[in-house]
Amino acid sequence: MSDPKVTAAHLRRAALIYCRQSTLIQVERNRESTLRQYDLVSRAGALGWPRSAVRVIDADLGVSGSGLAARAGFTELTEQIALGQVGVVLALEVSRLARSSAEWYRLLDLCGITDTLIADEASVYHPGMFDDRLLLGLKGTMAEAELQVLRARMPGGLRNKAARGELRIPLPAGLAWGEAPGQILLHPDEAVRGAIGAVFDRFTASGPARQVWLWLRENGLKLPSLRDGQLAWVTAAYPAVHKILTHPAYAGAYVYGRTRAERYIDESGGPAGRRRAVPRPEDWQVLLTGHHPGYIDWDTYLASTARLAANMAPVRGADGTGATREGCALLQGLAICGICGRRLGVFYRGPAKSIPGYQCNGGVLAGGGQGRFCTRVSGLRTDPAVARHVLEVLTPLALQAAIDAADQIEAGHDAALDQWRRQAEQARYAATRWEAALQAARDAEAELDRREAARPVRLSTGERAKILAIATDLPALWASPSTTDRDRKELLHALLDDVVITADAASRTARLVLHWKGGLISQITVDLPKPRPPYRTSEDTVSLIGRLAVHYDDSMIAKVLNQQQRRTATGMSFTPVNVASIRKRHGIPARQTGNSPDPGGDVMSVHQAAAELGITASLSPSTGGSTTDSSPASRSPPAPPGASASPNPSGISSPTTPPPAGFPSRSPPRPSASPGRQCCSVSSAANSAPSTSAPDAGKACVSSYPPPKTGCSSHPRAVKEQCDAQSTG
Repeated sequence: MSDPKVTAAHLRRAALIYCRQSTLIQVERNRESTLRQYDLVSRAGALGWPRSAVRVIDADLGVSGSGLAARAGFTELTEQIALGQVGVVLALEVSRLARSSAEWYRLLDLCGITDTLIADEASVYHPGMFDDRLLLGLKGTMAEAELQVLRARMPGGLRNKAARGELRIPLPAGLAWGEAPGQILLHPDEAVRGAIGAVFDRFTASGPARQVWLWLRENGLKLPSLRDGQLAWVTAAYPAVHKILTHPAYAGAYVYGRTRAERYIDESGGPAGRRRAVPRPEDWQVLLTGHHPGYIDWDTYLASTARLAANMAPVRGADGTGATREGCALLQGLAICGICGRRLGVFYRGPAKSIPGYQCNGGVLAGGGQGRFCTRVSGLRTDPAVARHVLEVLTPLALQAAIDAADQIEAGHDAALDQWRRQAEQARYAATRWEAALQAARDAEAELDRREAARPVRLSTGERAKILAIATDLPALWASPSTTDRDRKELLHALLDDVVITADAASRTARLVLHWKGGLISQITVDLPKPRPPYRTSEDTVSLIGRLAVHYDDSMIAKVLNQQQRRTATGMSFTPVNVASIRKRHGIPARQTGNSPDPGGDVMSVHQAAAELGITASLSPSTGGSTTDSSPASRSPPAPPGASASPNPSGISSPTTPPPAGFPSRSPPRPSASPGRQCCSVSSAANSAPSTSAPDAGKACVSSYPPPKTGCSSHPRAVKEQCDAQSTG
């Protein structure tokens, strides 16, 4: 029977049925609730909608309606309502549509604007009517309150059960739940227990988790893993190794609440949720140590996690330097600032970055915040000094250390073989039950045979004697090419807790306080390298730059200095950057725009000078051609201020006149005599220094070479007649 609120306008539009379950477990187990929601199709037909106009939206099955999860089905529903294409929305109850007031009231607003009905199994509501909207608002508030009650009730019960250690939380591979309440046992499979135990044993021997992973990969050992509740053997990966070393269940502890839920605003501006790990054990909700048998004890677990945290590369400015690496800085991770007590960072310098050093990166600066580090020392003196001191102390114990090292090598091979034996035995046991596992058993047996054949032979008495003989000369073993920097640093980390370095800049010494494992303290003093004297440019070059800077820019000055074959303090050619740096260091101002090269005259080109003197600009054959370039690169520095301007270009002195200070001396080219006729010598105009009363005394010709003597035929007529008269006379 149709409801009076349903009109013909509603029936012309579609009827949408919204289905939702909060979790996938509810979808799997609460099948009746899902079927009831799908049966709303018949409810829509009873209200007057034909089957072709009824559509089911079930994209949100298994998605929570709390407002934190993105619901594709609900988004599609609101879009269709906003477009005015929906006549009625059917849901089993209000809580199926939304359990968030924000989403619920937004849906009511859209339905009221577009004249869309909302119906459940019992009634039909029109959000545009006051009484219906009031009732729907109350239903939505109760649905949200019900969610809060469920949230408070269910976690409380889980936490109470976990506090007794009886809540069956998922366990990692290597542990299994027993039959008694809260009983956790080691895995019954010996191969699984051996693999987990080998990880902890190798971590104790080698240190970083990465070394444990490399050892597993090198020996071809696999790790157990749980996939969908089933045990599987997978290739060792670093995350799996790290998880084994950091999981508290392996230390016999029952833990609940290692993660917490938090809400935040995502990039789209909507609310979202995520889970974050709680790092510190004291912040976990439930921690019961000694709850069940483990592979290690709780104290060993705390030491292992602290060791892993110290092995991680620190962020910039933080203490520590991470695990020992391949660099040549022996005190990496051991050096401590003697002023502020922070861990010193490592830096490398030199052309190949092969010279280690240590500096305080803690942010505590000396000298009034002028950027000076608390401690900054080179490792060229400190590293050898520490190595010598440690070798002197170790020499009496070297014999026993060599024996322990040989036993450790054999133990590592035995651990790998024991694990392969367990896996072969597991394969044989599986083969007795499953025919398909026969091939796996044969493969495991073949691999075991290969591993046993490849195992190094146990050390004989003679080989042990050779090891003891080598141990008597520890310095040679330390300096051996087969001993890597990583091996040396591992030895220092095994013997020392830290090395406190205090540098004295006045005496150029460093005091090193070595804190040994066990509490012993020793002290050594090291002479630091003396600082290299600063590079200084010669006074002659600085003076020349000062004179040239009055008239030329840095680029032109660099060209002049390079033409004179001058070099910087480091033996390099001059560049504009070098020149600018020297000027700034010595307070030499740069050339001001508009300055002329010579205060006593003007700059003119070769052609201008030739026209002024009434001669040609061509050069003699001895110069190799003509030069008409008047660019600054072809000019020589001007005469010093106060000197009379001379037509002799480039500041090149004649044989009888000494050159100005700081400029090279160059002899003018010798004229070539003509065999048939005496060449005209216009020396009074081109080569002789004019008197101060001459009209051209203030002119200066800037060129690379002086004008040569030219033939009479190229002179003007008046000059040629004078030349002829001199020749006939």
